[in-house]
Amino acid sequence: VSRVVSRCHPAVGEGRGRRAGVRLSTGSSLSSEEEVKRFIVENTEVVRGPHNTPNISLRLFTPSCRFWLARPELWPFSDPYWAIHWPGGQALTRYLLEAPAVARDSRVLDLGSGCGAAAIAAKLGGASYVLANDIDPVAAIAIQLNCELNGLEPVPVETRDLIGSEAESWDLILLGDMFYEEQLASSLHSWLRECVRARGTQVLIGDPGRAQLQNHGIRKQLRRLAAYELPPSLREENYGLTASTVWLYQPET
Repeated sequence: VSRVVSRCHPAVGEGRGRRAGVRLSTGSSLSSEEEVKRFIVENTEVVRGPHNTPNISLRLFTPSCRFWLARPELWPFSDPYWAIHWPGGQALTRYLLEAPAVARDSRVLDLGSGCGAAAIAAKLGGASYVLANDIDPVAAIAIQLNCELNGLEPVPVETRDLIGSEAESWDLILLGDMFYEEQLASSLHSWLRECVRARGTQVLIGDPGRAQLQNHGIRKQLRRLAAYELPPSLREENYGLTASTVWLYQPET
């Protein structure tokens, strides 16, 4: 993980926070969406078939990018979590690519979308409607670029925090690597339970074994659907976690 984001890596200490909104550094000249797009294109690398997700291309941070080892204060936005394909999101994306019927003809919400990989996989799987949700407006632009990389019309992106909101009639909610704080895990558990009970929504969670999920009460209400080994480089970056799992959330009635 690049130095820009490693200080807030979700396996360490305080976690990443709730993907804070864009913060331009003092004196930044980036003011328009087109300028932000150009900045993303110039400072990420197109990775084809990253890690566990074949057939998808994403703009990500790699060691070839100039900000990989840059001082964090030189990065002009909030921490670029959207530039890392987190292992929970990888598992979820791969599962959707391998089992496209899961999302076919469904209304899908990709919560905490980040780079947008799971939203893209759902769209490729034939979802009737996909909404990506990430409160970082730079992530919203990155998701648009990643959709275009994969020959898709950009999916709509909602930058308002939807956790705890009046849920629409979602057939499927996707969460990749979202359980990185205990308080957030509790908020998600409460809201997702309501979505399932009230509307019959299916909830899929991708997670590499983070303690905030494994030690939370929600863990008892998850059924494993698939697990994927992490390559050696990702094991090192994620502090020894060896696999990422896709869970079906089944709250008690």
